[in-house]
Amino acid sequence: MALQAFMSRSSSLDGCNNTKGNPNAMTGSARFVLVYHRQPFEEYEENGEVRLRPHRSPNGIIPSLKGFCASLPDPSEAVWLAWSHVDTDEQAGTILGEATVEAQKETPLRVVRMGLTREQVSSFYHVTSKAALWPILHGFPGRFDYDAADWEAFREVNALFAKAVCETAATGATVWVHDYNLWLVPGLVKAQRRDLIISFFHHTPFPPADIFGILPWREEILESLLQCHRVGFHVPRYADNFANCAESFCRAQPLRRQFVGKELAQVGSVLHQASYTSILRYKDQICQLDAVPIGIDTALIQRTLRKKASQQKVGEIRRELNVEKMIFSVGRVDYTKGTCEMLDAFERLLQREPQWHGRIKLCLTSVAPSRGMNVYEDIQDDIERRVGHINGHFSKLSWSPILLFTQPIDFETLVSWYCAADVCFITPLRDGLNLVAKEFVTCQSGRAGVLVLSEFTGAVIELDEAIHVNPYSSRSLDRGLSQALVMPREEAIQRLQAMEKRLLRYNIRHWTRKMMQLLRPGTRKDD
Repeated sequence: MALQAFMSRSSSLDGCNNTKGNPNAMTGSARFVLVYHRQPFEEYEENGEVRLRPHRSPNGIIPSLKGFCASLPDPSEAVWLAWSHVDTDEQAGTILGEATVEAQKETPLRVVRMGLTREQVSSFYHVTSKAALWPILHGFPGRFDYDAADWEAFREVNALFAKAVCETAATGATVWVHDYNLWLVPGLVKAQRRDLIISFFHHTPFPPADIFGILPWREEILESLLQCHRVGFHVPRYADNFANCAESFCRAQPLRRQFVGKELAQVGSVLHQASYTSILRYKDQICQLDAVPIGIDTALIQRTLRKKASQQKVGEIRRELNVEKMIFSVGRVDYTKGTCEMLDAFERLLQREPQWHGRIKLCLTSVAPSRGMNVYEDIQDDIERRVGHINGHFSKLSWSPILLFTQPIDFETLVSWYCAADVCFITPLRDGLNLVAKEFVTCQSGRAGVLVLSEFTGAVIELDEAIHVNPYSSRSLDRGLSQALVMPREEAIQRLQAMEKRLLRYNIRHWTRKMMQLLRPGTRKDD
């Protein structure tokens, strides 16, 4: 759950203006097309009228990409292409028109919406993407469900996105496609519009060839991505895994290796990678690979921290919890997040160190999945059962060990919770990056909180001063949590300051500048 303000000038539509009339009025006008499946707002109905509002639970990608669009030399020439629900098959794949939101204060962002039926969204996203692709990307082949996947529906939706790109992009425009559920868009666009400069950014992990090869559609996916001008990843390991897959399954030829700067070369990390393949040749196409971990909006967090209301909320949280140590963890219901493993570690702490009874509380945000995400129902049941068991076994009249949130926490409230925490416990079994860890460090500026971070998150290569734990090892989790609770204040401050300095330098603005440079045609990674 990343942090981003949604500024609004128009109260009539919560900061979003619908543009009605001829939807083809914008066709072919965009010099930059950002393609992501989700809109940068939510649609809801009020008094029979469809209105728009900020996402109640934005993932890390949306606010970051809004900031990127706001930083373009001419944001008015850019559009964000996403889906919107429609009721009939006849409306599917049609461009419904534009909405305008504020990417940042006084910077409008044009959003082009392409219609998908609820059946298409369910098959393409809730089932195929989450039941077949997601487990492979995160290294859980045992959860791969080939029978549930509808690859024809996945192709169909990707083709509709590609069609919308071709209708929206001006001649010679730059198209930037985001994330795995739009894997086929680059190849489909390139087949129709060779004048376009197409790039892709991968926000999840990318697995090694022996796991990615489980996908029956591996060559089709790779051949599409190899049509890109550039393919970006958060960390070098994932870029190299992609290059190895492209070489193994498509006979792509590696042409150059890129050495990693010291800011991404934390030796000893599971994800440490000193260099990666940065240029591939596939047939007559040159594809360049980038490893640029996305930053957070540190300036926004700092502004929010300075607000009197934020500081008052921190005090309220501490008073209401009334414990010496508050452990905070933020995530959503997903087997990759390691939430059950974290809860088991907390239970073992209470069993092993009874002196903490009544003096400690775990505050856990595990946002329930959207409707239709049946693949996560068993995980949600497991989490709630563990929380109930621990509270039932250890609670006293004046104290319960766990506070569970299943609904999203708004931006300013989340900042205050980060500030109030003594320990942030982040234990994914696999994660592309994890912005929560970065947000906690930034919110702790001037404080002495301790970050306990899974060594299987991409962010670990930037946050070397965190306590790194192996979420597959009970001993590692136990040792890390106990160490965090008794760490001397001076050591905690030193660790935080080192991490904060790095995050301030490599923030969202640095990432935006870097990506703007790389996305320019003809730019090389090592220029």
